[in-house]
Amino acid sequence: MLLEVNVTFGVVLAVLLAVAAGVVAFARLGRPRDSLTAGGRAAAQLVAVSLVIGWVMRYLPLLLAFLVVMYGVAAWTAGRRVVPGEGRGRWWAGLPIAAGVVPVVGALLLTGLLPVRGVALIPVTGILIGGALTATVLGGRRALDELETRRGEVEAGLALGLPEREARLEVARSAASDALLPGLDQTRTVGLVTLPGAFVGMLLGGASPWEAGAVQLFVLVALMVVQAVAVAVVLELVARGVLARGTPARG
Repeated sequence: MLLEVNVTFGVVLAVLLAVAAGVVAFARLGRPRDSLTAGGRAAAQLVAVSLVIGWVMRYLPLLLAFLVVMYGVAAWTAGRRVVPGEGRGRWWAGLPIAAGVVPVVGALLLTGLLPVRGVALIPVTGILIGGALTATVLGGRRALDELETRRGEVEAGLALGLPEREARLEVARSAASDALLPGLDQTRTVGLVTLPGAFVGMLLGGASPWEAGAVQLFVLVALMVVQAVAVAVVLELVARGVLARGTPARG
């Protein structure tokens, strides 16, 4: 086992979480309680998943229901992050995630590369949903931020006769594309800077380094596809005004 799960594990974990919250507070990077809440939720959710997942993997209907729940949580999280408060079209934030994940997972199932078994389907689909979630949130937020900051340029484009969608795309496209950088950097530096979870997990499970490397490469390439599609779709939704932030109330 990679880490010994004992009392020392719990103490060190609590200390690390407290340090993370302390740094956030000291550097004024946000609300320290957000770090504490995130860590607490992660612990509770992983305990629950650990208890349930072994049972879920035995029955196909429960397996599919579990995947739908994963997607629903991702869509809800993306909506809250991209268009918080009085934003418009929050549930549309689930579309970029589905647009990226469903075709890739479907292709893997149809070609037989991914078996319809929980031990394979849940981790692969979870990784892809997580990557699509990150790309959707980063791309959507960056695009909307850029439109707010450079509103005058959008209006100038409209004055020159550009359709609203085109004017918004010209401003937001470059900013939204930044959401692809974490995935690209991870792929470029894999094996040199980091050893991702799929690779380490397969090694710990007894696979050869060659097999683990092949699976990790496949996951990274699939992630690039999923994230590129997610960013393209969320950018289109922002450009068309489907995803939009509300105007803050003024006192």
